[in-house]
Amino acid sequence: MARIAGVDLPNEKRIEAALPYIFGIGLTLSKKIIADCQIDPNTRTKNLTEEQINRLQRKVEEYKVEGDLRREIQENLKRLQEISSYRGIRHTRNLPVRGQRTRTNARTKRGKRITIGTVRKEAAGRVEKTKEITKVAENK
Repeated sequence: MARIAGVDLPNEKRIEAALPYIFGIGLTLSKKIIADCQIDPNTRTKNLTEEQINRLQRKVEEYKVEGDLRREIQENLKRLQEISSYRGIRHTRNLPVRGQRTRTNARTKRGKRITIGTVRKEAAGRVEKTKEITKVAENK
């Protein structure tokens, strides 16, 4: 099992599909890295030689991946929140950041829907009681 950037790549997958298991490397960057290292994209991870794995490791080290990338993303969010920018406030409040509507939808960001149906029934019951009381008062 090849280990690159602290991630064990799956043995049975083609190297082109295995590299995106590393956080920060997508399919496009994976293809670019493989082309730069002059490795056949259809090669299975288990069939890579030590020399090919070393070339891949050196090439991947040129990019910000895994922990460094995660840390940078967290620092960026923290900076936005500290300077109280609009985006930072939206992140703090767990609301959509990029201008999406929130009156409806935005369920992924806002979380599970909170049902307030029972509150409405209670409120409706109170309204009915007050109507009955006012009718009784008017009839007297």
